[in-house]
Amino acid sequence: MKSKVLLVDDDATLLEALDLYLSRHGYQVYTAANGDAALHQISRHGPDIVVLDVMMPQLDGWQTCRHIRQTSSIPIIMLTARAQETDKAMGVKLGVDDYVTKPFSLKELKARIEAILVSRS
Repeated sequence: MKSKVLLVDDDATLLEALDLYLSRHGYQVYTAANGDAALHQISRHGPDIVVLDVMMPQLDGWQTCRHIRQTSSIPIIMLTARAQETDKAMGVKLGVDDYVTKPFSLKELKARIEAILVSRS
């Protein structure tokens, strides 16, 4: 059975590239362009892991993470350009499982997704 990954970012080009890459590596990929859409996708598809950007319109990544953590322990990887120590600390405080800064390697992100999914199985 394919693991389900929800990618959440307002950068359509990045979403398309990640979707293509992860799909080619056997993942079932869902995408959302903002936090509201992400919460809808979570309730609709029950992904195994969420890769979440911080800076998005409407409901940002921090708010989305808080909403997810109120009802779920689904693994979350923050994937963001926000590389300051205070941002990383905020992610840890909110309960994210990993924090990856942009720019990033597709192979590294896939490896981090795999590591988290294996540790949760």
